[in-house]
Amino acid sequence: MSYHEISDRSPRIAVLGLGAMGMPMATRLHQAFPVTVFDVNDTRKACLVAEGATDAPSPAEAAAGADVVLLAVRDQRHVEQALFGDGGAATGLRPGSLVILTSTVGPQTARDVAGRLARDDIALVDAPISGGPARAGTGDLLIVVGASEEAFLHARPVLDQLASTLIRIGSAPGDGQALKAINQLLAGVHIAAAAEAVALARGLGLDLEAVLQATTSGAAASFMLADRGPRMIDYGEDDAPVRSRLDIFVKDLAIVADLAAATRVPIPVAAAAQQLFLLGERSGLGAADDSSLTSILFRRASPPRP
Repeated sequence: MSYHEISDRSPRIAVLGLGAMGMPMATRLHQAFPVTVFDVNDTRKACLVAEGATDAPSPAEAAAGADVVLLAVRDQRHVEQALFGDGGAATGLRPGSLVILTSTVGPQTARDVAGRLARDDIALVDAPISGGPARAGTGDLLIVVGASEEAFLHARPVLDQLASTLIRIGSAPGDGQALKAINQLLAGVHIAAAAEAVALARGLGLDLEAVLQATTSGAAASFMLADRGPRMIDYGEDDAPVRSRLDIFVKDLAIVADLAAATRVPIPVAAAAQQLFLLGERSGLGAADDSSLTSILFRRASPPRP
């Protein structure tokens, strides 16, 4: 199959991974394209099948006949399993098809995957996403792309369905991952700073609602403070609704740290944030919402002086 044939009709899409981001993306894509889904969790698949999506028992069977495979899995290990493991999608894809990698896995992994797929004339579009589940469901994601111009153009109808901001940062897989690492450096630091601010406000005995109203209205405002702040003050350490797992930032800030070490760029603030996320994971909060980070700080803080 050639790219030309893909562009002549509505592409058939296989979505692998129906987690916090994969589910709303698959739902959104199903509104515009024929979609086949695979996930190890049958309940998640059943939700989309009930809406008319096609169920597949393996990644390979999901990819069979697909023009585009969209990967929405957690990490490098899951990418390897979904594409190249037993029943992996790479065995079901035809020459000329596309794989869109939305996961954050680091530049080298994207380059390695692209090289392996290229042997079978399959293009990788490195397209990590940012924005959270709610924005994924409305097509309001930020997607940064590393891909050849040709592959990008043929992936664009799919990406446009998901993104309100679509930026092609480079011409090769790995370029999108590099920019996503910068995004995650900032996001992780902003969450850690918000957690410290809320913990300190709590320690001082301030009205936390008033603190958020003030700090989100001035120069100290950030998306992460506005988004995570209410959950930081409304819930305990592990009972907030999980919109972004804490251990995602353990993974992503490790990628940032590796890139900084490789380029000899000091990142002392991001390194401090990484340690805080690691402390949260070691405290048993890896699967909790990342807003729970503030509880790690407050429960270790000294009580306020009289």
